[in-house]
Amino acid sequence: MAIRLTLICHAAMPAARAVAFYQDDPADPGQLARAAAMTQALGRVDRLWTAPELRTRQTAGMLAPDAAVVPALRDADFGRWRGSALADIQARDPAGVAAWLADMGAAPHGGEPLLDVIRRIGQLLDGHRDPGHTVMVTHPAVIRAAVVHSLGAPPEAFWRLDVAPLSVADLRHHNGRWTLRSVGTVP
Repeated sequence: MAIRLTLICHAAMPAARAVAFYQDDPADPGQLARAAAMTQALGRVDRLWTAPELRTRQTAGMLAPDAAVVPALRDADFGRWRGSALADIQARDPAGVAAWLADMGAAPHGGEPLLDVIRRIGQLLDGHRDPGHTVMVTHPAVIRAAVVHSLGAPPEAFWRLDVAPLSVADLRHHNGRWTLRSVGTVP
């Protein structure tokens, strides 16, 4: 049986929030209703995994009631930047922001370097050998990391990927490697 992996970005947070680096914020109820409408389009799902944050668990709960929490799917750790808008951080620490954007191994926020996120997700993907369809509800940074890893792209490609709320990346595993089948949204 083939190995299929569908990564779904969690539902958006309420529009009133102007935060770039979220804490454990809830999802917008209207967005959650959109998530519930995705279930039929996903087809057969053998496993539903979710990151541990509230917004991912809420989104996964709209797809099925029995999602397993997988800690490796957690969002990047943005350290002391959590809860802040990028513009505010830029005003306080322009050199830190510049270093973070230029060097995938930098962590001026005291959290997790993006290069480590790519490695973490690469290890998760490379260790996943369960046949059938696994759906993972997670974060934009995690989906970017999965796509970069599956394509064997340079880490800097992370910045060239835009992952919107409730968007989907569909990966397949064949002959020892992951391929990206499609990226987009589920109607």
